[in-house]
Amino acid sequence: MNSPVAPLVDRFARRITYLRLSLTDRCDLRCSYCMPERMTFLPRAEVLTLEELYDVALAFIARGVRKIRLTGGEPLVRRDMMQLVRALGRKLDDGSLDELTLTTNGTQLAEYADDLAAAGVKRINVSLDTRDRAKFAELTRRDSLPQVLEGLAAAKAAGIRIKLNTVALKGINESELPDLIAWAHSEGHSVTLIEVMPLGEVEGDRFDHYLPLDAVRRDLEARWTLTASDARTGGPARYVDIAETGGRLGFITPLTGNFCEGCNRVRVTATGQLFMCLGCEGKVDLRAALRSENPEAALADAFARAMGEKPERHGFVIDRPGAAPALARHMSMTGG
Repeated sequence: MNSPVAPLVDRFARRITYLRLSLTDRCDLRCSYCMPERMTFLPRAEVLTLEELYDVALAFIARGVRKIRLTGGEPLVRRDMMQLVRALGRKLDDGSLDELTLTTNGTQLAEYADDLAAAGVKRINVSLDTRDRAKFAELTRRDSLPQVLEGLAAAKAAGIRIKLNTVALKGINESELPDLIAWAHSEGHSVTLIEVMPLGEVEGDRFDHYLPLDAVRRDLEARWTLTASDARTGGPARYVDIAETGGRLGFITPLTGNFCEGCNRVRVTATGQLFMCLGCEGKVDLRAALRSENPEAALADAFARAMGEKPERHGFVIDRPGAAPALARHMSMTGG
């Protein structure tokens, strides 16, 4: 892959500079809005090796990707994943990448925080929907809040900046959001609120817990002074600064405020499936290209097809009780 290749630009003239690369579909939590309790995970033989994941990353870097986020499932449960993190970290050193980061649930973070920082990870997203231990255990089906809080403290001590990702859930954490935001800001963390996404079958009805973020924002504006910020982190969040807490708050609104016009990202699953949009079924098989007789040509063809098929926008909607999810696949299969 040494010959010059064209940058990734889709048919709507959006340049792809951000890759979300999933290391595994497995997770050590079972968040009720994300997956069923008895989740069936992929056979290990179908998952890309660490070497193949690195080759995928290099192919994207060669085509102009400047930021890579490692995702899952839970990326830190992948055995030997630090080998890949260190290899990609060297791409920060030589200027090929601007940022290497990851999204984690935090349960394994205390073990890995120092190693991540040493490899060049300066910022991470940690999923945390509640600080109430009983509620956390009910929501995730695991009593792991102490480990998550320990992980947050370890990452902070290692000098890693933390953004908490919080899914806003009506009747579950709705009343807790202001306190969670204030606590996070007091710890030096930013927070991004996210609307629940209709991906995959779960035991409950997502309509029951769908909380539009425009309503949440109105409630917060009655409590605090919110000032629009021009801060951007490469993703879809739009930010405000809160005068009273001194911190930053983001909103990701796939349902109430479509943000697709500026999409600069794609996702690759742990099995090498390139999804051009989280909210659409279209995909291109990079695993087959990698394992073909001529990987360089096969990858070039796969990328060209992907850019020609990337949709203008997703079709997420939660508008009535009992509706089927927008897509059958779970978020853990695609990568968060």
